[in-house]
Amino acid sequence: MTGEVGGRRIVVAGIATSGIAVAEALLDRDARVLVVDGREGPAERDSADRLRARGAEVRLGDAETPVDTDLVVTSPGWRPDQPLLAAALAAGIEVIGEPELAWRLQESSGQPAPPWVAVTGTNGKTTTVGMVESILGAAGYRAISAGNVGRPLTEVVLARPAYDVIAVELSSFQLHWSRDLAPDAGVVLNIAEDHLDWHGSFDAYAAAKAGVWRHGGCGAYNADDPITAALAERHLDDPHPFTLQPTPHGGFGVVDGMLTDRMAGFSPDEPTPTSRAGGIELIAVDQLPVRGPHNVANALAAAAVTWVFGLQSDHPRPWAAVRAGLQSYRPGPHRNEVVATVGGVTWVDDSKATNPHAAAASLAAYDRGVWIAGGLFKGADVAPLVSVHAGRLAGVVVIGTDRGPLLDAIARHAPDVPVVEVSARDTDVMNDAVAAAAQLAGPGDTVLLAPAAASMDQFRDYAERGDRFATAVHRLAAGTS
Repeated sequence: MTGEVGGRRIVVAGIATSGIAVAEALLDRDARVLVVDGREGPAERDSADRLRARGAEVRLGDAETPVDTDLVVTSPGWRPDQPLLAAALAAGIEVIGEPELAWRLQESSGQPAPPWVAVTGTNGKTTTVGMVESILGAAGYRAISAGNVGRPLTEVVLARPAYDVIAVELSSFQLHWSRDLAPDAGVVLNIAEDHLDWHGSFDAYAAAKAGVWRHGGCGAYNADDPITAALAERHLDDPHPFTLQPTPHGGFGVVDGMLTDRMAGFSPDEPTPTSRAGGIELIAVDQLPVRGPHNVANALAAAAVTWVFGLQSDHPRPWAAVRAGLQSYRPGPHRNEVVATVGGVTWVDDSKATNPHAAAASLAAYDRGVWIAGGLFKGADVAPLVSVHAGRLAGVVVIGTDRGPLLDAIARHAPDVPVVEVSARDTDVMNDAVAAAAQLAGPGDTVLLAPAAASMDQFRDYAERGDRFATAVHRLAAGTS
């Protein structure tokens, strides 16, 4: 299927934000649209009424019965073995995701298509995409972030006036459901065990991530991550590394506390920042608005992928744009966000750390503290995380229903660390978790919410988990806990 959809029968699987955007884009192009969702709560009914008024057919409460259709556009969270999707695939019906549809629609729009600068990886995607958007804005582009963060791509690619460039966050789910999508520049940040229950194997998960390089040729990758480096070697003709080590030729790294570029080379016709080890200084690590080695890596990745995109060819002083963009970047909520300092203890919300790899990066940013962790581990191995960071832990507060893997890991690798379990059935779990952490922490410590697990056992999503943590900390600060 191309981007031409008029008159075609198309099923939209899921009636959340991206599904609504997909349905409306298709209706605007005279497609015959059926939206299906297994839920039928107030929010779904309201959305169904809105789409029916536009001419869509909507089926709530039944997401499994197969349908006769030309194409399925699925919500990214729906697994390939979901009955409706599995039946469509078995019948030879194409199933794609919202980013793939957006790519096809822009290609067939008859208007110049804005380039995509795409970011994927197990962790750090949203931070890096925000940095990319900030760098592009500092360079004078009309840029926006979209995809797995921000607005749906089907809205952004068809906006008028058109954006100059789109910073696109792509999840492994979205890349799995893509066929033609080929970003103009792409970077893979890291690859660790995550969503294995969805993809079926680690190799399938990693292969989905490599789809960000479908454009081929030139791309950016994390040289400190062996799996990512191996993928780059297989998929890229012109790979450009970034690393926390001294800067490699053709890439970005760190020299004496400075983020340094050895990709761009020098121009004799224009002044450049001071060179160190044959590279161009961009910004000092301590000038970044976010902390931790993982965020230094994210900043290097953002610089590298904007360079692959061609920032240096479009801007008279690209190094200044990179520096200004990184300095002006502000992280989104629930990403190593300092909530308050109470009695010499710093309280940090990193609820977005939904897997062990993300939690490891978060723990590495702090010397000593109390860790609030737990939730749904979805088969991920938490033992290496506890083993590596046991020496940083003044205590652990365990939340969540799937607590066995974490408790076992602590017993084996950190047996002397105090542990407090908060009842999984407690409706005010986060208030009790914060109270327990306050008893374990001392002046100079950090209390870090970095759960290493998904949140849906006790919270709507990671955002609600972080919000309830912040509310409980503010109660503590006010002396009302």
